[in-house]
Amino acid sequence: MRTLIFASNNSHKLSEIRNLLDNIVNILSLKDINLEGDIPETSDTLEGNATQKAEWIYSRIGQDCFADDTGLEVEALDGAPGVYSARYAGEGCSFADNVNKLLKAMKGQSNRKARFRTVICLIENGKKNYFEGIVNGTIVEKGSGNMGFGYDPIFVPDGYNISFAEMPLDEKNKISHRGLATQKLVEYLKSK
Repeated sequence: MRTLIFASNNSHKLSEIRNLLDNIVNILSLKDINLEGDIPETSDTLEGNATQKAEWIYSRIGQDCFADDTGLEVEALDGAPGVYSARYAGEGCSFADNVNKLLKAMKGQSNRKARFRTVICLIENGKKNYFEGIVNGTIVEKGSGNMGFGYDPIFVPDGYNISFAEMPLDEKNKISHRGLATQKLVEYLKSK
């Protein structure tokens, strides 16, 4: 089975990705290959950050790898927090800090439309390929559910009446931004 390095130490992301790529590719995390250091995320686009992270890994180990970046884009906030979603409430903030800041920013807003967007950058033999997934939904006024991570408790995807944090992982992976981007990655890998 082919092995790919996933440029992340986020255990939640790693679990979702491994679940989606099971039996297709062996996924190794940065911890699995004993690679440490701060991976740069200084771009102002999701594509740029995914590329930076994948290039950082590839330049150090020379093995095929991929990285993703995800943002929650809220229409009433002109697309914020977007590329800054993970650190919306500041460096070192928790998921709860980010959610609380977003809910405060949305207070009194009637337009609650939002979308999650993920971009994956795969580097194979030095060549880059990109895969994008988008899921539209709504920001609810109060979080619910204890599965998932990040903004999942306050994001209800279109066509559903439960948040991502209330969905079993298998169900979420079928419709989520990361799931959709990863399915495109899977189709690409299977076609080779």
